[in-house]
Amino acid sequence: MSDMEERTFVAVKPDGVQRGLVGEVIRRIEARGLKLIALKFVQLPLEVALSHYCEHEGKPFFDDLVKYITSGPIVTMAFQGKHAVLIARSVIGATNPVQAAMGTIRGDFAAEIGRNLVHGADSVENAKREISLHFKDSELITTWHHTGEQWIFGS
Repeated sequence: MSDMEERTFVAVKPDGVQRGLVGEVIRRIEARGLKLIALKFVQLPLEVALSHYCEHEGKPFFDDLVKYITSGPIVTMAFQGKHAVLIARSVIGATNPVQAAMGTIRGDFAAEIGRNLVHGADSVENAKREISLHFKDSELITTWHHTGEQWIFGS
């Protein structure tokens, strides 16, 4: 990974999986130039959910959040590229879908904060933590070259 690239973590939550939006999420993020380097379809174990959302422990919505994220299968992904965290977050849209811009995943498909379809890491540090929580290093396929990068980001 070059100094100009970073990695981010994205998950399609149970409502996004149930609504058949996994492909749309991947398509939109890849269309912005990020390279998919890992993907899993999983039923998130409770202990992983608790670790993933540990920064929210003690907040009023924590129990409902954990119950929601473990209520059905999710798709976990790691992407790599220039400005990966910011690009993925801009594609996903604001946490509250009512405030999300049209053209974002949440702005186009979600209406309720409790069912906002997608999780995206909010910082490079959290992306590293979340990727390591959901994937082993050996599961990150980073050796392939995204031939479109030069047309998206320049040389």
